[in-house]
Amino acid sequence: MTIADKNLQNLCNEIMTSNNSTEGEKVRPKYADGSPSHTIFVNQVFEKYDLSKGELPIVTLRQTAWKSGIKEILWIYQDQTNDLDILKDKYGITWWDEWDIGDRTIGQRYGATVKRYDLINKLLDGLKNQPYGRRHIINLYQEADLAETKGLHPCAMETQWTARDGYLDMTLIQRSSDLLVANAINKIQYVALQMMVARHVGLEPGVFCHYVNNAHIYDRHIDQAKEIMSRKPQENDESVRLVLNPEKTNFYDFTIDDFTMENYNPVKPNLKFEMAI
Repeated sequence: MTIADKNLQNLCNEIMTSNNSTEGEKVRPKYADGSPSHTIFVNQVFEKYDLSKGELPIVTLRQTAWKSGIKEILWIYQDQTNDLDILKDKYGITWWDEWDIGDRTIGQRYGATVKRYDLINKLLDGLKNQPYGRRHIINLYQEADLAETKGLHPCAMETQWTARDGYLDMTLIQRSSDLLVANAINKIQYVALQMMVARHVGLEPGVFCHYVNNAHIYDRHIDQAKEIMSRKPQENDESVRLVLNPEKTNFYDFTIDDFTMENYNPVKPNLKFEMAI
């Protein structure tokens, strides 16, 4: 069982046994049939993985769409766009379509914010020229951008980067995390980002920290949560590795084909979830 599997089961149990619920409260998200999508939840969740010691935050208790997650990261930080047609045509991903604001974009969000403030280039230059600085931050929660257009506010909203003795550590901060649908994808996609940035600036991936302010399970995902808690992982899952092509060093040259997931055998069957929009 991977560390991420243990953390997932423990967090499922913590949420399921908590007394925190939005039932009876006014909530923004709704299911496709128009019903309000309530959650049970816990606040202030923190996880830590040392990538240099093989502690990859990969979940095997269910299939994690790691390739699609990394493609989304390339769309945000390489393409630096909010264009849903680029996401669909270039990467084959349509899961953002439900948040189309009517112009085939998700509004002035994510990649559009990265481009507007030149965030990734500033990060790469800063880590190269002053690696031990304490101001290496990408913040996607820009109030001016949120006010400019409608659209979902960024969930994975900030990364903070610090160097130490040849390693690059990174902390991902999320305001909100749908535990069973997106949490595992967010972890592995931001580890991929950490790996690409580290390679570009001549460092090795170090510690990945993940802070979630509100981790929740939707009321129509309770059965899936129980299934996750009862599952046993496949053998040798502790040997799962995400490998980045050693021949490339430039951040903007990496593609999904430069990533390989070794020894990944998630538990079957895969689970299905009704989306809350």
